[in-house]
Amino acid sequence: MSAAAVLKNGCRAAALPVALIVLAQVAATVTQLESDSLASPVDIAKAFVSVMGDGTLLKATADTLKAAAAGCLLGVGAGSLLGIVLGLFRIADDVLDLTIELLRPVPVVALIPVVMMLLGFGAEMEIVIIALGMLWPSVVLARAAVKEVEPRLMEVSNVLQLGFAARVWKIVLPAILPQLFMSLKLAAGYALVVAVTVEITANPLGLGYGIMMAQQALRPAEMFAYLIWIGAVGWLISVLLNAAQRTFFPAFVNGEGR
Repeated sequence: MSAAAVLKNGCRAAALPVALIVLAQVAATVTQLESDSLASPVDIAKAFVSVMGDGTLLKATADTLKAAAAGCLLGVGAGSLLGIVLGLFRIADDVLDLTIELLRPVPVVALIPVVMMLLGFGAEMEIVIIALGMLWPSVVLARAAVKEVEPRLMEVSNVLQLGFAARVWKIVLPAILPQLFMSLKLAAGYALVVAVTVEITANPLGLGYGIMMAQQALRPAEMFAYLIWIGAVGWLISVLLNAAQRTFFPAFVNGEGR
């Protein structure tokens, strides 16, 4: 895609957000907005510059991203390993199927009180909750990916009498790596959502806590600045992971690897 085409697509995508911002500012100016719950785009921009300038926003972002990354990698790693085991061993799949189906629908936010009783407040509690939120989707995706591996490859591993570790490393992982990366990409965005949710409800750290403090102090401009920044961070993560996917798994992105 040419630079001109990229620029054209970018302008087209930005048209609606820019129009909404302009309309919001016009409405705020006409009504002379003074509210404890709403703020004009100009006031939000000023609040953003303020919290960015004093380092508050950057520190909160670092706290949230560290917890989200650690929880995401832990949950996706453990879930993918369990999914591979279930995909390779029918007996294990049958034994654990009911347990997984019972635990999988439990909302991760419902686990916050339980984990808090065990670990208390802090980054460890947040990481564990994020990991639990990533666990079951990763199990399901990895198990399905293993079951779709070319049967002849599995027959070759049986003929060669490969052990579990060798079978996973030489046969299974190369075949399902694109699907595992897709699992990680989906989990990364969800991990940010879970991290902010935990910080709003239970953990006095990060971007979620910043939103709560701004709301309780009746600073709507700052609260919206945090919200918009969270959206921008999530968008940037998605862009980076999409670029990595196009670089390392171009065939899968184009549909040839499915």
